[in-house]
Amino acid sequence: MSGLEKNTIIDLTKPLDKSFNPFASGKYCDPPLDISEWSSVANEGFRVSRISMGTQSGTHVDAPAHFLDEGATLDVLTPDQCVGNFFLLDLPLIACASVVAGRLDAYRHEKILFLRTPEHQAARISFDVMEKILSLPPLLWVLSGEIEMEHFRPLEFHRLVARAGKFLVEDLDQHAAHLLSGFGEMFALPLRLTGVSGSPCRVIVRIRA
Repeated sequence: MSGLEKNTIIDLTKPLDKSFNPFASGKYCDPPLDISEWSSVANEGFRVSRISMGTQSGTHVDAPAHFLDEGATLDVLTPDQCVGNFFLLDLPLIACASVVAGRLDAYRHEKILFLRTPEHQAARISFDVMEKILSLPPLLWVLSGEIEMEHFRPLEFHRLVARAGKFLVEDLDQHAAHLLSGFGEMFALPLRLTGVSGSPCRVIVRIRA
């Protein structure tokens, strides 16, 4: 990875602070983030904060159950599946099938698929391109940026990922994500919640060379 020393740690996680804006569409809005004091050193001798937020707050992982009634919940994803070498697939703004197919030829059985779009821009892909990407075996996908499906309704990319039984990590720090190139080891660890459709998670990359 150009310009970065071996064993450097890059944190791709967005902070959960006042800058957080929950997802909203039309009349719907995800739960807001609220962090309030529960106890204090002055009163109880120790400090505890109360946290209220949605399962898809900040940098988070979506289980298939986020879009499918009978989809797998978060607890199906094992820790072993959340750690491993990643395959970086850079998607241009308009990703044609031939370009994507050529880039997929570099895949070498990495455990995690890392999709990246131009910083602060959404990539548009066709259903044919999506099928080529879905043919890769990784169960865990990590997305920096946004992907829109041509000629489909909003969030169709997410629905296709869910129907394929894959887990999607999204809402990364895009600036940090664009520091990476080549190969590395990724850790994307959600909270150990059961029966839910997702969880905030910490995503870091360790540079191997």
